[in-house]
Amino acid sequence: MTGLKTVENDGDVNEFIESVENPRRREDMAKVVRMMEKVSGEPPRMWGDSIVGFGRYRYKRSDGSEHGWMLTAVSPRKSNLSLYIMPGFKNYGELLGRLGKHKHSVGCLYLTRLSNVDFEVLTELVSRSVKDMRAKYHA
Repeated sequence: MTGLKTVENDGDVNEFIESVENPRRREDMAKVVRMMEKVSGEPPRMWGDSIVGFGRYRYKRSDGSEHGWMLTAVSPRKSNLSLYIMPGFKNYGELLGRLGKHKHSVGCLYLTRLSNVDFEVLTELVSRSVKDMRAKYHA
């Protein structure tokens, strides 16, 4: 079994944000990073070469190997901002209903622009997900 490709590293978060080509996406990314830092109480850290993560927890995979992962994170993809909501969305349906225009998969929330969502609801969603992860993993 090979190791994880996305690992925490010493990359410069501000330099990474400034490298985002699309000006609107760069501004949205910076705003989400500030919000996640405030909500998590953790400094932003690079994970891999394109994810800004906050905090960490340890989990054990089915093969018995243990790994560290971020509590929450954001990445400026080409077509959207991807926010990593680690517990998934099963317990957050009411918040998703009030959020505004978005898409999501199992643990990723996709936003084309922040102006399409209620930022207070987004902040509450991230805050609750971080709290839930800390409770589950004692992180």
